Amino acid sequence: MDIIDGDEISARVRNEVANEVDRMVRTPKLVAVLMSDDPASETYVRMKRQAADEVGIDSETVRIDPDASEDELLETVEELNADDEVDGILVQLPLPDHVSEERALEAVAPEKDVDGFHPFNKGLLMEGRPRFVPATPKGVVRMLREHGVGLEGKHVVVVGRSDIVGKPLASLLMSRDVNATVTVCHSRTESLEEHTRAADILVAAVGVPEFITSDMVSEGVVVVDVGINRVDDELVGDVAYDEVSEKASDITPVPGGVGPMTVASLLENTVKAARLQK
Repeated sequence: MDIIDGDEISARVRNEVANEVDRMVRTPKLVAVLMSDDPASETYVRMKRQAADEVGIDSETVRIDPDASEDELLETVEELNADDEVDGILVQLPLPDHVSEERALEAVAPEKDVDGFHPFNKGLLMEGRPRFVPATPKGVVRMLREHGVGLEGKHVVVVGRSDIVGKPLASLLMSRDVNATVTVCHSRTESLEEHTRAADILVAAVGVPEFITSDMVSEGVVVVDVGINRVDDELVGDVAYDEVSEKASDITPVPGGVGPMTVASLLENTVKAARLQK
């Protein structure tokens, strides 16, 4: 069994980004909009800002009171859209219950949508000519390629159909640049184990701690664990790592797998946004 080291691979990606930033005439700027007092959201935003600073990207967090109106959030996003110094905008999820996530994400200008969540960018990805690919799917594909896992013609089973991971990852894997064969499963899939055992590559993005167990995978499978769940003050993935790793040929750990690649991919998208707007 070989561990797919997301920390090591993401460090190489960040180094590439830092070198590109050094060659740019104007420093790219990334702004995170935070409308939450959730500790996890605070941590995610802080990690993204720290990573941006390390590669030379200017970063800023705009905080909005969680009790403020939806209109205040939308007005803030519009101001950032109009600011020529801002290249990338991300609205940190989740948002308060009284705010429409759909409206908030659609408010971000497509050319500054470094999360890749705007319908326009989703559509480009579906058409096979992506501009901004959501950071986690982008990071997963880059990580597998960097690790030497062949994707063309392979059967990839994605467990999870979220708009953030499952759906865009399936589109990316089926693109002409990747050419994988994809099965997407979810909570209503019948005989789920039959699908997961048929996978050459299994991606777990279901959001349930240690959901994928050893009886659900075949010998020699490559396993990518997208999940990050806190159980008794310990971070665990969507895969029961100890038992599944005994059958897998390659597997990502949690933490230290997909997470660092997500952040690195966000930085790549920010530099791309800056170049496109120039």
